Amino acid sequence: MGRLQGKVCIVTGAAQGIGRAVGEALLNEGAKVCFADLNGEKVGQVADLNRGRLNGKGAVITHQQVDVTDRLQVRKMIAHTVEKFGRLDVKFNNAGVNKPMNFMDVTEDNWHFIMGVNGLGCMIGIQEAARQMMAQGGGGKIINTASIASRQGFANVAPYCASKSAVVSLTQSAARDLAAHNITVTGFAPGVVATEMWEQVDKDLMEIGAAERPGQAMEEFAADILRGRVATHKDITGTTTFLASPDSDYMTGQIIMIDGGMILV
Repeated sequence: MGRLQGKVCIVTGAAQGIGRAVGEALLNEGAKVCFADLNGEKVGQVADLNRGRLNGKGAVITHQQVDVTDRLQVRKMIAHTVEKFGRLDVKFNNAGVNKPMNFMDVTEDNWHFIMGVNGLGCMIGIQEAARQMMAQGGGGKIINTASIASRQGFANVAPYCASKSAVVSLTQSAARDLAAHNITVTGFAPGVVATEMWEQVDKDLMEIGAAERPGQAMEEFAADILRGRVATHKDITGTTTFLASPDSDYMTGQIIMIDGGMILV
């Protein structure tokens, strides 16, 4: 029996990258998972692929389109999951965006876009998950996706760094507030991970003149990784599954770095 047998989980930003990998790892441990993403068509395809992978056991998988900055949509996503599976045990606030700009070129629109999804989206996700968990009688786990950028500023992604620092602070604040309800709030901070987001960041850095050729940015970041390579999805999901499982029950308010030793704090 898996470590998460029967547990009901939601993962946002689950149409691709880390979010999809997290959701699939939870399924492998016996969880019931709602894959949620702004791209409703793509996240539906991911859910269908996983139903096929699990030999048609569709009862353990559902999906929802959601804008994490819209509280009503977040409530609808949680209500949908509870209607399907009866409760909510684990919520991953993973949805995130980035749009590199040189520091002196950062605009208000760039700031609000990134801070809205990564910061406000995380806060709304924590609040609404906690409300559902408290309505069930308390108990549950909320897990937030931070970043190495939450621990160190980088010139070309200042709003992203600020937004991920906000995730760390929200994790700590929520952990203090929700402890009385037996709800733990933790997070993880990936480093350089080979995902679709990094591919787009690579293109964006070239557009603003911060990189000269494809792959340069990832190569330069990877040069500082003590483990000598960028992360794969499997490097991340061992920790995310641990945080969702009973193995981490005594942890709250903490952010686990998963960066191969790139940032030592």
